[in-house]
Amino acid sequence: MLEELKKRVYEANMKLPQYGLVTFTWGNVSEIDRETGCFAIKPSGVPYEDLKPEDMVIMDLEGNKIEGRYNPSSDTPTHLELYKAFPEIGGIVHTHSSYATSWAQAGRGIPCYGTTHADYIYGEVPCLRCLTREEIDEAYEKNTGLLIVHEFKKREKDVKAVPAVLCKNHGPFTWGKDGNEAVHNAVVLEECAKMAFRTELINPQVKPAPQELQDKHYYRKHGANAYYGQKA
Repeated sequence: MLEELKKRVYEANMKLPQYGLVTFTWGNVSEIDRETGCFAIKPSGVPYEDLKPEDMVIMDLEGNKIEGRYNPSSDTPTHLELYKAFPEIGGIVHTHSSYATSWAQAGRGIPCYGTTHADYIYGEVPCLRCLTREEIDEAYEKNTGLLIVHEFKKREKDVKAVPAVLCKNHGPFTWGKDGNEAVHNAVVLEECAKMAFRTELINPQVKPAPQELQDKHYYRKHGANAYYGQKA
């Protein structure tokens, strides 16, 4: 079972350079097996071209390394907090993709300016505050995860409807039902970030898309009455 998990996580990680979401080793994908309570994640600092499925590191939800010759990604504590807080999350991606990271560095959420964004993300992609000095010094990566959890619960945001967040001065995290869907959402986020940037260049006074249009596009793909695509 864990060998299959490592294979899936390896394949998901290899999609990051394929889609132009990472430079060098600037990113990671994980996926959890809820049955065993273990998740697999990319090892820290290992170039993508050198990775093999067996290099993926297996962790438990207590933060213990169960299997693997490498150290896990330095972002592992962030992934861990998200998995603990949100059982509906099955896979997580962190990148420093350039457009999404630019919005994060600017300290701005990404408004929903059109139907491409609305098809996948309900409303604005939030940008969270920067961590305090104490939070950074104490347990930076863990506190990054705790901040995401706290803000989503405080704002009553559904992690399925908003499968992405920007951490101020840092970069994006996305998630999904598994690692593959989390990568898909990372690609969508980067494209939405790119289009929003260009939209504001063309029209600095632009406003978000009308709420009724956002609702139409989001709910025609998601929810009980969705009708986009083919029925199983």
